[in-house]
Amino acid sequence: MEILLSKRLIKAHGTNNPARIASELKLVVLYEDLGENIWGYYTCIRRIPVIHVNSRLEGFAVIYALAHELGHHFLHQGINTPFLRRSTLFSVDRIEREANRFALHLLIGDAEPEPEETKCHFLKRCGIPEEFHIFY
Repeated sequence: MEILLSKRLIKAHGTNNPARIASELKLVVLYEDLGENIWGYYTCIRRIPVIHVNSRLEGFAVIYALAHELGHHFLHQGINTPFLRRSTLFSVDRIEREANRFALHLLIGDAEPEPEETKCHFLKRCGIPEEFHIFY
């Protein structure tokens, strides 16, 4: 489900950039200091969805956190996710696993592995750091 949804979003918006997709959907995205351990969280209060991303994050982590919370918006509408902590990024919780898979597939975009290309090489070619390969 996560893979199909990410592909539909990419096709509909012409991009795999989660910030651009959120903007086009008029989703509120707040960048705020959430401390050292929280990457982001998603809330939906009075039918207003808000994605919160930790302003302390840098590089790939910012994009990944936004894509992950965007996954919660589409996959878990009406559920307020508590928060994504650096120490629990690899959560065994079903909801977090689904959002992680969605985020990874969104960020991979339309790329496909080459014949005989290893998973690791493919994901690195797509700009996905090794610590996130577990979600593929």
